[in-house]
Amino acid sequence: MDPTRLPDGLAPWAVRASDSRGRLHAEPTGGARSPFQRDRDRIIHATAFRRLQYKTQVFVYHEGDHFRTRLTHSLEVAQIARSVARELALEEDLAEALALAHDLGHPPFGHAGEDALDAAMKPYGGFDHNAQSLKAVTALETRYAGFDGLNLTWETLEGLAKHNGPLRRPSPYIVEYDRLHPLDLTTHASAEAQVAALADDIAYNNHDLDDGVKAGLFTLEEAATLPLVKTAYDAARQQHPTLPKDRATSEVVRRVINAMVNDVVAETRRRIAALKPASAADIRAHDRPVVAFSDAMMEANNELRAFLFQRMYRHWRVNRTTQKCKRALQVLFSLLHGEPRLLPPWWQDKAGDPGSQAAARAVCDYLAGMTDRYALEEHKRLTDPTIPG
Repeated sequence: MDPTRLPDGLAPWAVRASDSRGRLHAEPTGGARSPFQRDRDRIIHATAFRRLQYKTQVFVYHEGDHFRTRLTHSLEVAQIARSVARELALEEDLAEALALAHDLGHPPFGHAGEDALDAAMKPYGGFDHNAQSLKAVTALETRYAGFDGLNLTWETLEGLAKHNGPLRRPSPYIVEYDRLHPLDLTTHASAEAQVAALADDIAYNNHDLDDGVKAGLFTLEEAATLPLVKTAYDAARQQHPTLPKDRATSEVVRRVINAMVNDVVAETRRRIAALKPASAADIRAHDRPVVAFSDAMMEANNELRAFLFQRMYRHWRVNRTTQKCKRALQVLFSLLHGEPRLLPPWWQDKAGDPGSQAAARAVCDYLAGMTDRYALEEHKRLTDPTIPG
């Protein structure tokens, strides 16, 4: 037997369903599914998950049929997370659940939408999509008779709250929820949560590279000036010298993902060997993440991110669309915050008085849950007098 695995097939430092801290609202246990499998299934069936189909990753939905959306991004993150978790003998179902849920709080229009809501919510604590993801699964989903939210396990909620690591200055909703259901905010999350977070980095940098080439924002050869991409590009061209451009791009991206995944596995094993953890608690108590890139890969990843920032996220074509969408969300917030009676009845009940903090929070939740398509349609309905409300 592999000495790093116990009889159940997991490493000693993996999270185990049998040791779960449970759910805020007690439910019967047992059945064919483990608690983390039930979490995953609840996330997939959530309304917030379905909405990711029409939420921007970089390109707004009407710009093309083949670019990534938040939904396809989440599925790619889940695939990478499961692969890494399996290789490291971690709890795959927990890693997958966290990967599928990590972007549930993203508003329409990608980071432009997040910036718009953060600016509008500045007097009320700002807007953070990680906190909004936690709010979606603990309050905003209303699928069950006995409770609001999805009543996920403590381990899944912990991983969502600490997606970017320990929280020294948590956002208002996380503070509010932590009072009700403490999530140990100042420690690191489980190794499974760390895997999901790094899988997010691997997925979005690589699929943005793929989408950027296919959108004509830069060429594959320009991206290959980066050492990490060049290694994959040279290997692909050497093995397949006559490969067409579209296939060459996919081949290069596949090789870069593989290089990143292999690096994470090797570096994590090195850190585990040095730490010698005996339990998941040792992972949480450590002073730095155990799931990580090597220093060399971290530098290469940062170079790729900087390239994408300059050549894609700040490209004039992307800027034009995102600025229009950002203004649309700002207008919607201003109109609805000042006149909550324009909201659907359920949201009116939550909003209260015009211009109030309660109204701001309700309007923010309402807008954050929208798809790109619905937000643009709502903007037309509220600003174009020729369109019936």
